[in-house]
Amino acid sequence: MLQTSTLARSIDGVQTDVLVQAFADRVLVLVTQLGKVGSLIQASMPSTMPLLPPPPPDPSQPNELPLPVPPPSLQLTPLLGSAPSERIHTLHSLYASQIATLVWTLEEANVLETDRRPVVVGVALAKSPEPSESSELSAHDRAVFRGVMDMVREVLRKQ
Repeated sequence: MLQTSTLARSIDGVQTDVLVQAFADRVLVLVTQLGKVGSLIQASMPSTMPLLPPPPPDPSQPNELPLPVPPPSLQLTPLLGSAPSERIHTLHSLYASQIATLVWTLEEANVLETDRRPVVVGVALAKSPEPSESSELSAHDRAVFRGVMDMVREVLRKQ
């Protein structure tokens, strides 16, 4: 049986949708602000490699749950689509790595299964209202990233 969960919310003034669908062999996570699938990236990691423990909460931000750190052995494979710039490619890779790490962390906490399924992430984000040529994330980029990760966590907990 396929389990599908969705969540829609406005993040920094932009309608954002997250869909998670679990298949027997992989997990699909779509994040869109454009109403389409976007670039598809598969994240995989051998089941024998341990996940890093989540960092401790930041006392200066007690209402924010820290995100687990993506492991160095994580492999990203572009499946469909390509980012229009190196900066966006890096941003999409960051989303795919973090989302996959969230999926695996929550799966390991809830299931005694030793098999770690690959995670396919679709990312279609609206252009930032603060165009930036630098590799630094803008305040908008950070707000969207944090909001999307909170949404992914919420959807995964419904599964």
